[in-house]
Amino acid sequence: MSTSTLQASAARPSAAKVHRIILAASIGNALEWFDLVVYGFFAVTIAKLFFPASTEAISLMLTLGTFGISYLIRPLGGLMLGSLADRAGRKASLLLSIALMMVGTLTIAVMPPYAAIGLWAPAGILLSRLVQGFSAGGEFGASTAFLVEHAPERRGFMGSWQFASQGLATLLASGFGALLTSQLTAAQLESWGWRVPFFFGLAIGPVGFYIRRYVDEGAEFKTEPKARTPLRDLFGTQKVRMLLAVGSLIISTAANYMILYMPTYAIKQLHLPASTGFAATLATGVVLTVLTPFAGHLSDSLGRIRIMATAAGLMLVTVYPAFMYMNAHPSFATMLLALIWIGVLKAAYFGALPALMSEIFPTQTRATGLSVSYNVGVTVFGGFAPFVITWLIDASGNKLAPGFYLMLCAVASLLALYAVRGKLKIR
Repeated sequence: MSTSTLQASAARPSAAKVHRIILAASIGNALEWFDLVVYGFFAVTIAKLFFPASTEAISLMLTLGTFGISYLIRPLGGLMLGSLADRAGRKASLLLSIALMMVGTLTIAVMPPYAAIGLWAPAGILLSRLVQGFSAGGEFGASTAFLVEHAPERRGFMGSWQFASQGLATLLASGFGALLTSQLTAAQLESWGWRVPFFFGLAIGPVGFYIRRYVDEGAEFKTEPKARTPLRDLFGTQKVRMLLAVGSLIISTAANYMILYMPTYAIKQLHLPASTGFAATLATGVVLTVLTPFAGHLSDSLGRIRIMATAAGLMLVTVYPAFMYMNAHPSFATMLLALIWIGVLKAAYFGALPALMSEIFPTQTRATGLSVSYNVGVTVFGGFAPFVITWLIDASGNKLAPGFYLMLCAVASLLALYAVRGKLKIR
């Protein structure tokens, strides 16, 4: 441990300050994920309103394709906002990212449908998703670095709140989905109901901006010399570290976006009511919110790799049987059991993930390294996952395609974890 880290550990923040730090860092990530999940949950409705086509399958693929295309700009956001965080401070980047996030959310919430303004409607949705994608690109790196640098001796616990906030966002979004689809008629849902959660997300933004404005940088960041050229340093000497960080992220982000896709899967493949998928993902959100901080806390004592490798291994051997059972006996109960199990494994894995990724990079390039690796991984293996799964099912006629996709991702992450332990000596 470096002298600066020892000094940072000595100046441990109070419990009240820790709570403020967690809230400040997590609220933007929660808002980002809430908007993403809501878009995915209401993909069928958005497809009908903004992307009409000759068939429902094409319309849905256009909607999910727009969802995926917005991820192409995330690495650019990660480069620019991550570099800003390493040069000017985590706080400056966090304030800018949440402001941009609010702009994108407002645009979606007020956008008229295709029937009213024609091609401007899908173009407006795409533009808003690009703004949100750029914003989200810098959110993870800056907020994760901000969390772990306030309590370096508890990186697992602090970093876990980054993803616990995603569980809370999934919980809230699922609650909106279940409530709106069960209480509103199809006409009401298409007319105004789908916009309600976006306006709710918009209301969270100013609160997050205010909280972030009045927090300080972490002691570890303050005591370390700042990198003048974090991008050059990262790409010049830390390419292998970035690849390992991306690899460790694969199964986590794939599972995230598979859960997001499940309400659509319930409707299109299992022929269940929309409320069934939302209710099952609601339960998954509870699991992710509650268990993730415990997994992060355990990783501080048991080690990141041990917990993550166990979770990824169990995902590899159990996800296919879970999808087989769900398709053989399509019902709310079977879908609930399958998603809760996947949620437990995901919580165990990604509770330790932010701390592991932060330890892969030195302080001077941490935010940039986290941002780039996270967004490359999420773009390739997450953002296009609903689109790829929809295409695989449509092309092969195999409803078990999501299970195969997760198995492949689990193998990739297991290989990355063992490489991290072998090359970087992170336990």
